Amino acid sequence: MTVSIDDIRAAARTIEGAVLHTPTVRSPTLSEEFGADIRLKLENLQYTGSFKERGALVKLTGLDAAQRRAGIVAVSAGNHAQGVARHAGKLGIPATIVMPKGTPFLKVENTERLGARVLLEGASLAEATDFGTELAAREGRVLIHPYDDDEIIAGQGTVALEMLADAPDLDVLVIPIGGGGLIAGNAIAAKALRPEIEIVGVEAAAFASMRAARAGAPPPPGGPTLAEGIAVRRPGTRTRPVVEALVSDILAVDEAAIEAAVHKMVGVERLVVEGAGAAPLAALIASPERFAGRQVGLLVSGGNIDARLLATVLMRGLVRDGRLQRLRIEVSDIPGSLAEVTEIIGAAEANIVEIHHRRLFQDVPVKLADLDVVVETRDREHGAEILGRLRSAGFDARLLSSRALDPTGDIGG
Repeated sequence: MTVSIDDIRAAARTIEGAVLHTPTVRSPTLSEEFGADIRLKLENLQYTGSFKERGALVKLTGLDAAQRRAGIVAVSAGNHAQGVARHAGKLGIPATIVMPKGTPFLKVENTERLGARVLLEGASLAEATDFGTELAAREGRVLIHPYDDDEIIAGQGTVALEMLADAPDLDVLVIPIGGGGLIAGNAIAAKALRPEIEIVGVEAAAFASMRAARAGAPPPPGGPTLAEGIAVRRPGTRTRPVVEALVSDILAVDEAAIEAAVHKMVGVERLVVEGAGAAPLAALIASPERFAGRQVGLLVSGGNIDARLLATVLMRGLVRDGRLQRLRIEVSDIPGSLAEVTEIIGAAEANIVEIHHRRLFQDVPVKLADLDVVVETRDREHGAEILGRLRSAGFDARLLSSRALDPTGDIGG
């Protein structure tokens, strides 16, 4: 390994005072739920919302005077861009950030606000990387790689130094994997400080590239993922040997687990966390038995999630938990029917969120109509109670799933 614990300690001295020493906090609620002692390392509290500032500052500080004058190029869809832009601006280094076309405008705006020039190139991160590499060579600038760089790896490894200083009794660290810079640096640091500690990586199932590479399998297919911060199809050539040597296990978590983890972070911990940052908790949700009875550190790598996407996740979470339910109620198409239905629902102490009175395009007799009603309930049992009251009043009522009519009347997912 080309990065040592001494390099990581030197990186910690470099960033001291310029990057936040984020808190490591115990979660009593998660600890009770999962039967483990759960600690959260809150890198979402960094100024730019992620751990990426650490490696970026270490790399930029190491540039010589000529390199600083020439400027730098970085390729990123978000967190690396903002980390590089912030510290390049503070150091007076001209920064160009290449982002894929289609990058959310807010991420572009935030990066420009930090003083960088942003170029939108390529339909994917891989295409943007090819463009950025060529641009850096053509303009004589230093390319700041997001993960496959020794100084970047050393900078990211400072997270584990802080975690183990604040929670020295941890048995296992659970760390997201994209290209591998974060887990490589932290595995080196943690294993040097506590050789017996276990390092577990987490990847989004659609982008389980490090897991596939370690197993000699073909690259993953990719696809839409909530964990866009770790949506990397090409693991690093420098990071992969470290992962193979020091990481005991890599778990692939599906989108449902990631979404549930983002929702739980808000609902339980009151923390806004992006999909990649919630991936370690997703691993606990998917495999609770893997961590039961242990002192577990979850590295919450970032909190940069689009507000509209977060709102959707939260609303879908209410549906998943049975706190938002859709009812289809068949009524006579005469005055007073709607009022009777709403009175029954109100008497059951449920809140009507949406209501649609459907007379056309329905497979019902012409003198009947369907009411589709979205109600806010306490839980699934409360929805069943409302159904019982409606049926007792003579209404044909049933619960709908989130996608289609469920003829059994059960709540769908």
